[in-house]
Amino acid sequence: MKFEIFKGVIRLLFYFYKMKPMHEYFEANKHLWNQRTAVHKDSTFYDLKGFKAGANVLTPIELNEIGDVNGKSLLHLQCHFGMDTMSFSRMGAKCTGVDLSDEAIKLAKEINDQLRLDTKFVCCNVYDTSKYVKEEFDIVFTSYGTISWLPDLDPWAEVIAEKLKPSGFFYMAEFHPVVWMFDDDFTHIKYYYDNKELIVMEDQPTYTGDKNEIAGKEYSWNHSISEVLNALITAGLKIEFLNEHTYSPYSNFKNSVETEKGKWHIKGMEAKIPMVYSLKALK
Repeated sequence: MKFEIFKGVIRLLFYFYKMKPMHEYFEANKHLWNQRTAVHKDSTFYDLKGFKAGANVLTPIELNEIGDVNGKSLLHLQCHFGMDTMSFSRMGAKCTGVDLSDEAIKLAKEINDQLRLDTKFVCCNVYDTSKYVKEEFDIVFTSYGTISWLPDLDPWAEVIAEKLKPSGFFYMAEFHPVVWMFDDDFTHIKYYYDNKELIVMEDQPTYTGDKNEIAGKEYSWNHSISEVLNALITAGLKIEFLNEHTYSPYSNFKNSVETEKGKWHIKGMEAKIPMVYSLKALK
């Protein structure tokens, strides 16, 4: 009996030892995204002015694959300052967005009030979504540069399953892990395809084209397609489709060229590597 108690204490100590650096990683990334929000809101990349004037900022990839959301409830995980979320609201969905950055959520609420929309926004770590958002949804959504900020996809997938109604579905569009293997200039392979290492960067410019550095360290992880699929399957979801796209709908990578309107490739690698993947999973 004493030995079992001793083993339990050791497991508990190991858990807190493991979680302490994770907490530090999340706090550093939160600080990073608070700074990014201040830059992004004024960038031509996000074109907040155009959005306020009525532009739908969702890309053709998710618009074509998700379909009609009118009358549906939708939870947007890692929503940044909520322009995608509010685009869904304009399309008739009842939306809630969650994000780690309190500055991003503050800005999202301000924009929502200015536009007189009914979108709800909650500031929390995506892993803690179920503590702060109690309802279930027809659709759970995430997109473009989100899961790389998460060390472990199993609890992420569990949150998705918990928040979906029995007849609901999860949809994601995300940058392909092959893209994240390259260095910033796309001259050589620098990182592993799958989640073998913690990727640490410091004092980097953000992806909107602003030249000023965002001060501080950032922590990220690369996740293979199989890791994403297996996490969702383990959480009880059924994969309906997985599509890979050889272009990005955004010009956020260095050395990118637009081969046709809204389709960006890495110069010299046009249509040779997957840039984005999208999937739908049913509960």
